[in-house]
Amino acid sequence: MNRFPEKMSDVAMLEEFLAVPNAGLIEMMKRLDGDIMILGVAGKMGVTMATLAVNAIRAAGVKKRVIGVARFSNAEEKEKLEKAGVETVVCNLLDREQVSKLEKVSNIIFMAGRKFGTGGSEELTWAMNVLAPEYVCEHFKDSRIVAFSTGCVYPLERIESCGSTEETVPAPVGEYSQSCLGRERIFQYYSKKNGTKVLLFRLNYSIDLRYGVLHDIAINIRDGKPVDNSVGFFNCIWQGDANSNALRSLELCESPCAVLNVTGPETASVASAAKKMGEIMGKEVSFKGEPGEIGYLNNSAKMCRLFGYPTVSLEQMIIWQAKWMADGNISIGKPTHFEVNNGKF
Repeated sequence: MNRFPEKMSDVAMLEEFLAVPNAGLIEMMKRLDGDIMILGVAGKMGVTMATLAVNAIRAAGVKKRVIGVARFSNAEEKEKLEKAGVETVVCNLLDREQVSKLEKVSNIIFMAGRKFGTGGSEELTWAMNVLAPEYVCEHFKDSRIVAFSTGCVYPLERIESCGSTEETVPAPVGEYSQSCLGRERIFQYYSKKNGTKVLLFRLNYSIDLRYGVLHDIAINIRDGKPVDNSVGFFNCIWQGDANSNALRSLELCESPCAVLNVTGPETASVASAAKKMGEIMGKEVSFKGEPGEIGYLNNSAKMCRLFGYPTVSLEQMIIWQAKWMADGNISIGKPTHFEVNNGKF
């Protein structure tokens, strides 16, 4: 019997499901000392991660604060977090003085970063992805830090390669990916300099139905547009699993930095996923571009060994995504640009 719902009916149901903690996360909260602060909490993943953390703490029966830090340009996100039991702090992470006034807590999840719209404003991308981490490292030198990164720091891989492992030497393509490696180098530098325990969380791609690779494919199918198949394969992971693994990674932080690839164990086919979603949506599927054999493909064997396989399978994500789009549910309008392999996002 499938323990999952047939579909996600609306945003409230989706966000509630994303914030249900698994047994491993609950047990970790019983062991973890200190409070948790999430920097960049108002982004695509942060609100559900913070709520997940609160729910796990409650289920564990322990006392621990969850503090969410962001500029909060959207007041609704701040209100949603506070209602869930998250303390909120307004801070611009590009302002060294504001960062220096943040409360020092034991556990930091660093989620701040910039990707979309990199072209034409490269200087802001570099500032957000390199300067902000420096300010954070200086201030939280005695904390554990899980620093979000991306699989885009790796070289492009062929389908038969089984993907980049944590031992693969980074070879970023384009300014966005280069700035992400710059972010990693800052964390690595301060981890060695100050003995700060850090884990680099190399994620690609997170799925939450309002955005993600499957969303980008499905929205083209819905609108009768051809699906770009020039990058023919990808990895993805359910956002709830990615958030849970990020929180559990607090126990894995080391000095020098630890590294963890975070994605689904399957190498997914754009064409196969599109055809399956087309069937569910009752839509014809067409493609454009020559099918490519290279892309950002990461090997998540280490993650699966540490945390187990993701709770939500690729097949389940495909089904939910197709039904979400067919029902006319919302999109947050942030494409992944999964079809890009030249680094120009």
